Amino acid sequence: MVELLARGDDALFEGGYRSGDFAAAHELFAAAETRAAAEGDRAGEADAVYYRGLTMHYESIVRRFSGTGIDAADIDAEEVLFRRSLALNRALGGAGVARPLFGLGLVMQVLRRDWAAAEPLFREALELVDGVEAQGDLYTCSEIHRHIGFFYAVQDVQLPVAIKHLELSLTFRERLGDPRRVPSGLAALGDAHLAHGQVERAVELFERAAQNAREVGLLSFWIADAERGLREALEARDR
Repeated sequence: MVELLARGDDALFEGGYRSGDFAAAHELFAAAETRAAAEGDRAGEADAVYYRGLTMHYESIVRRFSGTGIDAADIDAEEVLFRRSLALNRALGGAGVARPLFGLGLVMQVLRRDWAAAEPLFREALELVDGVEAQGDLYTCSEIHRHIGFFYAVQDVQLPVAIKHLELSLTFRERLGDPRRVPSGLAALGDAHLAHGQVERAVELFERAAQNAREVGLLSFWIADAERGLREALEARDR
C-alpha cells in the first residue's frame, strides 16, 4: 500500500509539473484503493481516494493552462472523491482529515471560484497542519499555507500575512527536496512581495523560479508564469 501510494505520488507530480500525463497516477491510486478496501485498511482507502481526487485536480489545472478547458462533470467527480475521503477520515479521526479538507478547498477556490466556501475548509485544515507535518506529509503542509496565503493576497488583502504563509509554504517545498515543486512556491511568494512593493526581493524570487523551472524541465505554462513575474518585477524596478 505504502509503495503504491508513493509511486502514485511521484507519477502525479511528474504529470502535474513536467509531462502532463496522468495515466500512471490514475492507475496506481486506483490499485491502492482496491487493495486497501480488500484488506479493510480504512486509512489507506481514505488516502487513495484523496489522491485520486488530487490527480483529477492537477489534470484539470494542466487542461486549463493548456487551453483545453475543464468539464463541469470532472469538477463534480473530483468533489465527490474529496467528500468521500473526508467522510472516511472523519470516521477515523486525526490529522488525516486535513488532506480532504484541503482538497475540497481547492475545488471551491480554484475551480468553482467560491472563495467564501473555500476559506473555512482551508482554515480547518490549517488547525491540523502540525499533525500533518508529524506524519511527514510536507507537501500538504505547503499547500495549506499556500492557499491561505492566496486568500490574504487576493481576498482579505493583508500582504504581510500572505507573505508569512507563502514563506512557510516555500519552506515546506524546499524541505521536501523535490525540485519539481519549488518553482511554483518561489513564484507565488514573488507575486506577494511584488504586490507589497518589495521589488528587489520579488526579482530575486522570480529569477530563481524561472531558472529552476527551466532546469527541471517543467511544463511550458509553469516556466511562462515565472518569466511573466520576472518581467513584471524588472519593469517595476526600472520605473
